[in-house]
Amino acid sequence: MTNPSCIEAPLPKGVSDFLPETADKITFIAARIHRVFDLWGFRRMITPLLEFEDVLALGMGDELRGKTFRFDDRQTGRLLAIPPDITPQVARIVATRMHSLPLPHRIYYNGRVLRQAEMQSGRSREIFQSGVELIGLDAPEADAEMVAMAVEVLKDLGFTGFKIDLGQVEFYRGIMDASGLSPAVRRLLQEAITKKDVCAVRSILDAEQVPEEVKEQIALLPRLYGGREVLEEARRIAGNERSKRALDNLNQVLEILDIYGVSEYLTVDLGEIRGLDYHTGITLEGFVPGVGEAVCSGGRYDGLTAKYGYPAPATGFAFNIMALLASISKRADVEASISRDFLIFNQKDERREALEMAQQLRAHGFTCARDIIKRDFESSLSYAKKMDIRMLLVIGAENVNEDQVYLVRVADRRGIAIGKQELFDKGLDLKFDLQGEK
Repeated sequence: MTNPSCIEAPLPKGVSDFLPETADKITFIAARIHRVFDLWGFRRMITPLLEFEDVLALGMGDELRGKTFRFDDRQTGRLLAIPPDITPQVARIVATRMHSLPLPHRIYYNGRVLRQAEMQSGRSREIFQSGVELIGLDAPEADAEMVAMAVEVLKDLGFTGFKIDLGQVEFYRGIMDASGLSPAVRRLLQEAITKKDVCAVRSILDAEQVPEEVKEQIALLPRLYGGREVLEEARRIAGNERSKRALDNLNQVLEILDIYGVSEYLTVDLGEIRGLDYHTGITLEGFVPGVGEAVCSGGRYDGLTAKYGYPAPATGFAFNIMALLASISKRADVEASISRDFLIFNQKDERREALEMAQQLRAHGFTCARDIIKRDFESSLSYAKKMDIRMLLVIGAENVNEDQVYLVRVADRRGIAIGKQELFDKGLDLKFDLQGEK
């Protein structure tokens, strides 16, 4: 028989097993996110794990195509792909299966995607996403709705000190189109601006024969970050109508967000151009203290459903659940999500009472398992502690009346006798009572 500890590399690099404790926390976070999405009137969609590669590729840019897992389908001979992002799948479904329904579509999803990653990067190839897509509205209010929901989720998860960075890729496009620079130089500048590398931007511009006002506009892009004063500085350098319209659009979104009362959480970043090939307007990224990557990102992408034959404006964003988990996994309410309420320890020879007690506890909303393995009290208590079960319920304990059971709080081994009817009459309120001092 193979010794499991001797199996070398049981998983491919970049993927993980998630044991019950971590899985419970992931479920807790996703449930809180979905609750907000539900409250805002969004409906859940479940997308397939596999797509035909040529169909999926219609909705992906070069970057995502380069990160896609592909393999041959024995049944059809066509190339299959595991989606690296869920948004193109939603766009396909809306365009091909929901086009006869009235707009807008408010859709949310939850799932895992796979992306190729460099071996030396150490990054996970699995990404847990919970996101929303609002399809069919070309209005600043739709973009503001995305931002307001992101803020609401982060507040509901208990975050403080977080920020949502807002960008507008059309501002950048307007400046670049008016610059007269070659595509090759623009690609170099895009890379430098994405990295906020002011020196690199200036070095590239110094080698080009373009007017000084153009150099000033482009050199300022990495520094257009901060509060609303950034819009005034951007207006000063915006010499083309496309960039001016982009700033007007961003200002309209900010005015709506004032009504939502979330402006304190917002920053403006007009040098944020990641996802440039994908987005067509407002972009957003959410950052929380202590996490070195965005916990949510998205923006407007008006051209995506048209690639599947159904033109419709769209905006959306997604949360990276593992990034959220990295920040809040040790918090008390998240830790509580891994706990279970009762383990029944039956000291009687007959099992009927234990089974009936378990059924009634579940009917009252408690989680309850029965310790089926025959072992002594100390072993059962130790098992409950390792399994994060809060209470050991003993049936047939000594010196306890027939109409009572004995409850032991696993954390400190303190116990009380309580009437069975009292246990059931209190229902869900008992959860609070059992956590207090007795």
